Amino acid sequence: MNKDVATFIEKWGQTGVSERANFQPFCGGLCDLLGLPRPDGQKPNESENAYVFEKNVPLHQPGGGTTTGRIDLYKRDHFVMEGKQGADEGAVRKGHGTRGSVGWDKALVRAKKQAENYIHALPASEGRPPFLIVVDVGHSIELYSEFSCTGGIYVPYPDPRSHRIYLRDLEKESVRETLRTIWTDPLSLDPARRSARVTREIADKLARLAKSLEASGHAPAASGGFLMRCIFTMFAEDVKLIPHGSFEALLRSIRDQPAQFVPLVKSVWDSMNNGGFCVALRDTLLKFNGGLFEERNPLPVTSEQIDLLIEAAHADWREVEPAIFGTLLERALDPRERNKLGAHYTPRDYVERLVMPTVIEPLREQWDNVQAAVARHLQDDNEKRGQREAIKELQTFLDHLCTLKILDPACGSGNFLYVTMEHMKRLEGEVLDLLLALGQERLELEGHSVHPSQFLGIELNPRAAVLAELCLWIGYLQWHFRTRGAVNPPEPVISKFHTIECRDAVLAYDAAEPIIVAAASSRSTDAKAAVAAASTRLSSSQASRSELRESTERQDAAPTSDYSFFNPYKKIEITKAHLPHWRQEGVTYFITFRLADSLPKAKLEQWKTEREAWLTQNPPPHDEAQKSEYFERFSARMEALAGCGSWRLHSRRKVLRQYCRQRTEIFRR
Repeated sequence: MNKDVATFIEKWGQTGVSERANFQPFCGGLCDLLGLPRPDGQKPNESENAYVFEKNVPLHQPGGGTTTGRIDLYKRDHFVMEGKQGADEGAVRKGHGTRGSVGWDKALVRAKKQAENYIHALPASEGRPPFLIVVDVGHSIELYSEFSCTGGIYVPYPDPRSHRIYLRDLEKESVRETLRTIWTDPLSLDPARRSARVTREIADKLARLAKSLEASGHAPAASGGFLMRCIFTMFAEDVKLIPHGSFEALLRSIRDQPAQFVPLVKSVWDSMNNGGFCVALRDTLLKFNGGLFEERNPLPVTSEQIDLLIEAAHADWREVEPAIFGTLLERALDPRERNKLGAHYTPRDYVERLVMPTVIEPLREQWDNVQAAVARHLQDDNEKRGQREAIKELQTFLDHLCTLKILDPACGSGNFLYVTMEHMKRLEGEVLDLLLALGQERLELEGHSVHPSQFLGIELNPRAAVLAELCLWIGYLQWHFRTRGAVNPPEPVISKFHTIECRDAVLAYDAAEPIIVAAASSRSTDAKAAVAAASTRLSSSQASRSELRESTERQDAAPTSDYSFFNPYKKIEITKAHLPHWRQEGVTYFITFRLADSLPKAKLEQWKTEREAWLTQNPPPHDEAQKSEYFERFSARMEALAGCGSWRLHSRRKVLRQYCRQRTEIFRR
């Protein structure tokens, strides 16, 4: 072991319980150990304090007024660090609690919450850091990340099982390198960025293979199904659901004997479908099923095509990002879409803007309440009863998490569904960790988890529908091993739930039912009946555009609601000088507004400088890889910057300012 590391661990493993006395020397020593500069001294101009201890932040109080908070250690665009110090069992002074106790856990939870409050209170010009760090001096370092840098939810990094670094873990160079990178280039640790790069490379290889198979005379549908089975087999060997490296080794062994490809690969897929001993791989395989291997006849391939399969198999399929893999794979397998392989896809940040407030943030609020209830139960004078009630509280929440149904009625290749599932799996991991800490046996928790069967989709494109289900299973299995460790999922590994339906979510229907209108007057009844009749005829392609226009005009003449909305067939007044630019008499308007600090000036200037430098180094014309890089570094980043302000509103009227601020806090939450 490195002598400096041993000295650091020995010194700080024996410190007392005074956080105030020990935090700054501990952080200084850690910087020395990692070969990093120590924090700077405080400057009178707060905007110059980019890497300091005790960073001042204004905290707005609910009743008005402002107080000053102090971040224990701050590095702009990198992290906010909050320090505590617990004590080992038997220590006279307990500090923030005996390590491993309820009091200690609560202290660390409060420290994280405090750091989150500081992050949200940072001025817009500071932006939001990608990392939040909680340190128990001389014992552990907890890592939380939020890579969109918009001040969203900070989740355990890299996952709930391994986000806590103990002092002894500093012996590992990989751990020291992770901490070093948080100080120097934190965004490079974003797994989505790394996974996106790996995923694009794999999709490119598969596109070349699909094109080669079609050139050999195979129909696109047949080559697509064949490749999807190959894809899952490659993924299965990398996560060790089948012997690690076995499929790639098989491909290499028959590279010069392509005639053996069909019988040997069919043998593998027969065994994966039914379970049991596989002669080709010389090992017993789990039963996969799920419909994926119902059609098990591999396509005959050439030695050159086996080379392409070997290239794809050699990639690290554990790093595939399901949030974009489906879209890229759909383009790779469809000859009409293949030229769009390097084109833009919906970035993960955009997906999370919908997923987080609609699904994850409400679940996180429930989880906060559950943790508070667990803490209360564990303070019960009757220790056994308190622990029993705490476990019951956690299991009830886990039951809710594992039975919740999510529907995307236009799911495409499943990126929104996958991102939702990933965040729910992260939350599941946190619940499991707490249950295990309370003495629950891991065996008792097996078979009860957030599962692909909870995620429902409707999609018109049959290829995209199949890919959506495949990507959900790949993502589920990735997170199964991250949250459960080296424990195989129950058999069959994948199941055929038919949760992704291939149909039109809007136009398809089970039956036609009469519409009964309970109206306030015969006039409105007649108007609504006319609209219903015209709409029915339109759906049967028997009505003209004018019929719908006339019926809507009759309905407008007899309103039955407090709200009347824009009608494209009525008179519209269009102006340029004043808002709203489009006006219509008697209709309801939706008001949108731009916050004064929605795009921090300092961040905008940095963005412009980096963009100009990039364009200088990458003059046009740009290839597909450059276009994709530009989109990720500048277009998607601009959208993220637009949401990281501190929600200031400029108005001459104080009452209006206060009211608007209260209203916008609703959106912020």
